[in-house]
Amino acid sequence: MDGSVHVAAQDRDWRSWYGDWWPHFLSPYAIRSNGRGTTVETTGGGEQSRRPTRLRARFCERSHVTLEIVFRRIIWIVLDSAGIGAMPDAAKYGEFDPDSDTIGNIACIRGLHVPNLAQLGLGNIKPLVGIPPSNSPAAYGRCALASPGKDTTTGHWEMAGIHLAKPFPLYPHGFPAQIMEEFETRIGRRSLGNKAASGTEIIEELGAEHMRTGSPIVYTSADSVFQVAAHEEVIPLWELYKICETARAILQGPYEVGRVIARPFTGAPGDFTRTANRHDYAVPPPKGMLLDRLEERGVFVHSIGKIFDVFLGRGIRESTKTRNNADGMAATLDAMQSAADGLIFVNLVDFDQQYGHRNDIAGYGAALEQFDAWVPRFESALGEGDLAIFTADHGCDPTIPGTDHTREYVPLLVLGPAARRGVDLGLRASLSDIGQSVAENFGAKIAYGRSFLPQIL
Repeated sequence: MDGSVHVAAQDRDWRSWYGDWWPHFLSPYAIRSNGRGTTVETTGGGEQSRRPTRLRARFCERSHVTLEIVFRRIIWIVLDSAGIGAMPDAAKYGEFDPDSDTIGNIACIRGLHVPNLAQLGLGNIKPLVGIPPSNSPAAYGRCALASPGKDTTTGHWEMAGIHLAKPFPLYPHGFPAQIMEEFETRIGRRSLGNKAASGTEIIEELGAEHMRTGSPIVYTSADSVFQVAAHEEVIPLWELYKICETARAILQGPYEVGRVIARPFTGAPGDFTRTANRHDYAVPPPKGMLLDRLEERGVFVHSIGKIFDVFLGRGIRESTKTRNNADGMAATLDAMQSAADGLIFVNLVDFDQQYGHRNDIAGYGAALEQFDAWVPRFESALGEGDLAIFTADHGCDPTIPGTDHTREYVPLLVLGPAARRGVDLGLRASLSDIGQSVAENFGAKIAYGRSFLPQIL
C-alpha cells in the first residue's frame, strides 16, 4: 500500500463503524483524526514490510475522535518483584520496607554484570553501584504504585488500570477458625499449618505429616494469599485444584484474599521439590480493565507465565504456562515468531518465587544476569513496528530481613526500532501509565493512567 488514499466520511454512524473495523484491518498502521476532513496516507510497504509504516486518517469536521495504532506489536515483560527503591510510604507496609531496594541492594552487596540493561538505561533511572548511566539509553523512568499493597494482584491490576481503594486482607496469624472449619468440612479432609510461612520451609516442616495423614498444608504470607500445598502422589492435581476452587468460593466478602494458590510438590522427606503445576485462583478483575478494552478492539493478546491466572484469562486469546524464567524467555521468542501483531504480555516469576522470598541474593543476581544475557537475542527479534516494555510489579528485596514483598518503585525501560531513545520518562504516578500507553497505542482507553506514548514517538 503506497502513496495517499482519500476517502469521505458521510456521517457519525459511518465513522463509528469505520473506527471499530478499520484498525483491525490495518493493524500495522497508525490512524489519527484531527477533525479537518478525511485523509488516509501511508509510507512504506504493506503488512510484510520491515520498514516503519504509518497510516493517518482525518475525519470530517464534527469528529474529534483520536485513534492511534502506532506500534503493531507490543511485548510487555514483567520482571516479577524487581523493584528499584523504597516508596515514601514503605514504612506502613513493613518494618524493613524503608530499607528496600531490590536491584540497588543486590548491585551493592553482590554486584551485577548487566551490560545490556545498562546500555538500555537501567543506571539512568537512579544511581546503581557498578551500573553506569548509558550515553544512548532507551526511554527510561520508574513507576510508583498508587494502590495500597505490594503484591502480584495489586501490581498487575494497577498496570491494567485498576486502582484499589483498600488493600486485600492479610492474615499474618493464620485464617479465622470459622473459615478453616468450613474449608475442612467442604473438602472432607483436615488441614495442617494455617500460619504465615515460607512455602519451601513449611513443606519441609509438615511434608512428612502431610504424606502420613493426607491433610493438605494451608499457609499464607505477608501477602493476601491462601496457599494449599500437597504432594502430587498423596492428593492428585485434579483434587488439589478442586480444593483450591472450594477455598476461593469460601473466601468472599471481608475474607476475599487476592489469590488462592495451589502449590503441588513431589519427592521424599528431606528432598521435597515444588513442581511447575502451580495454579493461581485470583479475584475476578473489575470490568473495563486493559485486557477487556483490547478485546473490544479485537487486539490479539498472548500471555506468558502467570498473567493468565492473574486476570482469569479475560481478553487473552492464547497463553503459555512456564516452568521458570528460561522457559518464559524462550516462550516469548516463540510467541514473537507466531504473533505478528497485538500484545505479548509476559511475567517472569523466578526473581520473586525462587530468589526474593528465599533471601537468595546470589540467585536473584544470577537471574538478573541471565535475563540481561538474553536481551540481545530479544532485541534482534524486534521488528520495526515493535515496542518492548520492561518493568516490574513490586519489590521483594532478598537483602533485608523477612521474606515478604517490599513496597518499592519499579523500573521502566521502553525500547523499539521506531521508538525515541534517550527520553527520561521521569517518575510516573502509577503503574497504570504503562497500561494507558498500551491502550492508547491500540485505540483504547482505561480508567486510570497517563500515557507516555507521545513522548516516545
